[in-house]
Amino acid sequence: MQFGLIEMWNAMGAVAKTVAILLVFLSVVSIYLFIERQLVFAKARRKSKQVAPKLADLLKKGQVQEALTLSSKKEFNGSHLARVTAAGIHEFFEGKEANLSLEEQVETAQRGCERAATIFTQELKRGLNTLATIATSSPFIGLFGTIAGIINAFRGMALTGSGGIGAVAGGIAEALITTAFGIGVAIIALWCYNFLTTKIDTYGAEMSNTSSQIVDFFVRRAEKSP
Repeated sequence: MQFGLIEMWNAMGAVAKTVAILLVFLSVVSIYLFIERQLVFAKARRKSKQVAPKLADLLKKGQVQEALTLSSKKEFNGSHLARVTAAGIHEFFEGKEANLSLEEQVETAQRGCERAATIFTQELKRGLNTLATIATSSPFIGLFGTIAGIINAFRGMALTGSGGIGAVAGGIAEALITTAFGIGVAIIALWCYNFLTTKIDTYGAEMSNTSSQIVDFFVRRAEKSP
C-alpha cells in the first residue's frame, strides 16, 4: 500500500473523512478571522495616525469644540483614539450643561473615555472566542478521528484474520493523520489568538493613555480659568 495523500484519503473511513473535512473548515475559519482582524487593526492604526496629530494640535490651542467635531466624524469612526477623545469631550460638555462641579465634570469625562475604550476593545475582540474554541477543540476532534482509525485497524484484523502490518496499516495511518491534523489546526488557531490578543492589549494601552491625556487637559484648562 502506498501512503500518498490520495491513497490515504481513499483508505480513510467515512468518520475520518468527516473529521478531516471539519478540521480543514476550522483551519480556513481561523485564517479568515486572523486576516479579517488584521484588516480591522490596520484601519484603526491608519485612521488614528491621521487624526491624532490634528486632535493634539486643536486641544493645544484650546479648540475643544473643533476637536469634538473632528473626532466625531464618520471617517474616523474606526480610530480607537478618535473614539475615546470624542467620548471624553462629549461627556465633559454634557456634565457642564448639567451644572456639575468641575470635579464631577472631569470624572464624567473619564468615565466616558473608559466606556468608549471598553466598547472599542469588545469590537476588536470580535471573533477571538471562536479562535479560542477552535484551538481548544481541534485536538479532541482529531482524537475522535484517531479512535475511528484504530477501530478500522481492528476491523481490518478481523476481516483478514491476521494481525500483520498489512491488515492494520490503513487504520493506523488514518489515526495518525487525524491526530496530526487536529494538533496542526490547534497550533494555527492558538498562534492567531495569541498574536491578536497581544495587539488588542497594545491598543488598550493606547486608549488608556489617551483617556489620561484628555482628563489632564480638562484639569489644566480648569486651573487656568478664573
